[in-house]
Amino acid sequence: MRSARFMAAAAVAFGFCGAAYGQQATVRGEITKLDEATGTLTLKQDQSGTVGGAGGATADYKVKDGLVFNAVKAGDKVQVTVDRVDGKPTITKLEKQ
Repeated sequence: MRSARFMAAAAVAFGFCGAAYGQQATVRGEITKLDEATGTLTLKQDQSGTVGGAGGATADYKVKDGLVFNAVKAGDKVQVTVDRVDGKPTITKLEKQ
């Protein structure tokens, strides 16, 4: 009985984690590098208003729409929507600031 409760609790917990894993995130920052050959964009995130936040971090993202490379260049300030596609963080929407 005890292991059945544990298994039920674990299933619920993993269900919540899976739901959060698929959520989109909005990120603002500056493009530092474009790599059209690999379909990636490197973004330096803006500093968030909280102490100890992840601001200033640099990350590579896959780009869902390759036409983005025609619209932006290194140094542009952007706001992007990032979602997981095939397990990789992927930019699904991009707006120049």
